[in-house]
Amino acid sequence: MTLDLFAPPPADGLLVCGVDEAGRGPLCGPVMAAAVILDPARPIAGLNDSKKLSEAARERLAPQIRERALAWAVAEASVEEIDRLNILHATMLAMQRAVMALGVAPGEVLIDGNRCPKLPYPARAIVKGDATEPAISAASILAKTARDEAMRVLDTQWPQYGLAAHKGYPTAAHLAALAAHGVRDFHRRSFAPVKKLLASGAGR
Repeated sequence: MTLDLFAPPPADGLLVCGVDEAGRGPLCGPVMAAAVILDPARPIAGLNDSKKLSEAARERLAPQIRERALAWAVAEASVEEIDRLNILHATMLAMQRAVMALGVAPGEVLIDGNRCPKLPYPARAIVKGDATEPAISAASILAKTARDEAMRVLDTQWPQYGLAAHKGYPTAAHLAALAAHGVRDFHRRSFAPVKKLLASGAGR
């Protein structure tokens, strides 16, 4: 978890925080969330929903966001928490952790999606907000690049699963690797393809 905190607030005094997640759909690894308070005095060109950007564009923008934002944080909910709480509640937990890790109190929190985690600040959910709200776009980029990096690191330890390529999503290649090499601790056992494999005895 990382943060960048020290800068003067905008002139109107209202700190708007954008929040988004990455990794709800994959079969393995944590779900990650990022919270970002942008600095109006240091605009960042090219912000958009991370899914609409190329990997190269995301990797170019992420360090700019970390450098120019008034505050930012990335947090996660673990595989164990996903399996215990379910993916929705684990996502809300990761978002809550990201906002609370900022160390500064936002005046309003804008959440991508249709529901908000429990927060001690005013919060508003915005469907497809990652394409319309720059702070949410920035958060989506930080969350996505952080999770992709986590998958690349995991791939160095378990190359037979191809995680660097598919990032843990249920692709044909990932499902074939699961069938061939079994389920590991980093897989989400509550997710249907993994649960089915374990039930059959083939994933052990």
